[in-house]
Amino acid sequence: MTPGTPGGSGPPGTLDLDKLYAARLYAARVRPYLATALFALHIVESRSVPTMAVDRHWRCYVSARFVDRMPLEELAGVWVHEVSHLLRDHHGRGDRVARERELHGPGERLRMNIAADCEINDDVFGDGLVRPEGAVVPEALRLPGGELMEDYLRLFRLGPLTQSMVWLDCGSGADGLEREWDLGPDGAHGLSEQERDAVRFRVAQGITARPGDAPMGWRRWAEEAFHPPQPWRELLGAAVRSASSGSGAGQDYSYGRPARRSVGLPGVVLPSLRRRPPRVAVVIDTSGSVSDAELGSALLEVAAISRAVGGRRDMVTVVPCDAAADIARSLCHEEGLALIGGGGTDLRAGFAKALRTRPRPDVVVVLTDGQTPWPAAQPPCRTVVGLFPRQRRSSRYENDPDYVSNTPPEWARVVVIDSGSGAR
Repeated sequence: MTPGTPGGSGPPGTLDLDKLYAARLYAARVRPYLATALFALHIVESRSVPTMAVDRHWRCYVSARFVDRMPLEELAGVWVHEVSHLLRDHHGRGDRVARERELHGPGERLRMNIAADCEINDDVFGDGLVRPEGAVVPEALRLPGGELMEDYLRLFRLGPLTQSMVWLDCGSGADGLEREWDLGPDGAHGLSEQERDAVRFRVAQGITARPGDAPMGWRRWAEEAFHPPQPWRELLGAAVRSASSGSGAGQDYSYGRPARRSVGLPGVVLPSLRRRPPRVAVVIDTSGSVSDAELGSALLEVAAISRAVGGRRDMVTVVPCDAAADIARSLCHEEGLALIGGGGTDLRAGFAKALRTRPRPDVVVVLTDGQTPWPAAQPPCRTVVGLFPRQRRSSRYENDPDYVSNTPPEWARVVVIDSGSGAR
């Protein structure tokens, strides 16, 4: 959190546990909804850690010298900052971003740490919690507030504005890359996956019970934490990733990394074929046969789909559709997305609207109860259908000679969305 001399230089200090625990108690008093998480962290004194750092197993590694020189009120802010990395799963998200965007090496991991700090620090301090000196905030990088780690990673590169941040190291709990001081999964005092999930759920309960006491970033996190991934949600994400990873999907030429063929052509720089995040169009059935609960679930799936393609919400377009398709909207923040409709259903209009967006999508995802006509021809891109199940055919179609079967076509990958019984 704050630059200083690494704890590994000179003779070892003695960790002032009284001061450290007093700072934790202060943090729990000003942020009571985080108390469960703060007291779940296990302290490990380390001379290798510059300040304070966490690993994914909820161990907090602490430099004795850092504790000595920090004012107690600022030390409380460091407690909240470090536990925020774990609650927001920055280590898991960092791993996913590294794989999807091919971000490797210490420089990219430093960028992840900075981006994660920007996500936390833009609204975590104040109201009794002092911001530690040197804490990374978005305005220091001339960035807007209120964004997620994945968004900030796209908005800055290492350069003059980040030179003063090279000391930053919140540990593997902030970016997913193991450190030399980590005790690992088999070390003492680590929390199991079930224990970590229980802590997150308790914190989310505390936030949603009194939402006015928590900043917007925490309220957004708690809402998502109360809807953990279900088997069908994992299948839907896997189906989207599979569809978007096919030949030709999400690929373009780039001069950012020259092609290997350039070696045989001295003086000529050839572009390489690079994978970009796929463009996804989400068509949501807003007809009268889809319940409010299912529309709410559809909004959650939009958020899950954006994460499935690397967090690029600017690459996701949403098209509400009943008998006619509404305006295609680029997804910025799913909280503000309005689903307007009612009446009958004809998702052919939704397909047409989605395919007319420019640039054209690589994948079309349809969230529907299936009581609709389908396009006669396969679209020129991959299609995934998230199907809200129906026990029987709606009675209003029983005597309709023009009714078209509500069975999705064979060319679509179908995932049945059923919060009661999982995926089928």
